[in-house]
Amino acid sequence: MIAASRKLKALAHRLGPWGFPLVYLGWAYLFWIPVLGSEESVWSFPNVLFFLVGGASPVLAGITLAALTGGRERLRELGWRLVDVRRISLRWFAVVFLFWPVFDLLLAGAAVVLGVSDRPLNIVWDVITRPQTLAFMLLLSFVFPAVEEVGLRGYWLDELQERFSPTVAGLINGAAWAIWHTPFVWFTGYYANTTFSPQLWWWLPSIVLQTLLIVWVYNGTGRSILAVLLFHGMMNFTGEFLGLAPEMFPFMLLGSFLAATAVVVYWRLQGYGRIAAAPRTGE
Repeated sequence: MIAASRKLKALAHRLGPWGFPLVYLGWAYLFWIPVLGSEESVWSFPNVLFFLVGGASPVLAGITLAALTGGRERLRELGWRLVDVRRISLRWFAVVFLFWPVFDLLLAGAAVVLGVSDRPLNIVWDVITRPQTLAFMLLLSFVFPAVEEVGLRGYWLDELQERFSPTVAGLINGAAWAIWHTPFVWFTGYYANTTFSPQLWWWLPSIVLQTLLIVWVYNGTGRSILAVLLFHGMMNFTGEFLGLAPEMFPFMLLGSFLAATAVVVYWRLQGYGRIAAAPRTGE
């Protein structure tokens, strides 16, 4: 048992940052293939079980590899960054909770001016007035992102940023995140209770660009997992509450590109390079 543990630790160290996507994507697709082959709703049994077990891959990969590469010390550090509110200043709290409402409203106004849509918003009051709908949206908006952010950003982004610049690390991180999300468009009924209907040609690049914004928040808050969890959740919740028109989502790809470009330019001007992260003591 001890020998096997040592071999796993050695393998995790040898794979470096590339061990995470192997576990992250491999575990997810292993359980999602049966769902993709089914004609039943993703929320029906046993599809929902396969979906949830596969969907746990970000946190499973992050916790497993954190334990192998840093032992209990790294796991404690990972958990602390998930709950430590003090890492988030008032300025960053404002960014976390206001960025996406302001971003979406500005793009809605631009869409009207440019003739993209004459009704870009249709506020869905049911999202906050109906308990069942609110519970579902809070689950979709904040609980699922918690599973993603612990591993994707809390563990893997650290690994990447120790080797690459924030821009390169964000692009790699976002590309894997996009690949992980790809099957969602084929999961029967996944978006049945939402106004979101993604198409891969605009959704996948949007995910990569939004990752750069998440990296911006992550680094600005001292690698706070809580901050990016809330930022990610607000992105989901705001879009659903505002009831963005279908034609708005491809248009928002442009907005994401401009915002991400501004962040990358800022990093270059500040001379941001590789970022030291968590301890690697091992056990």
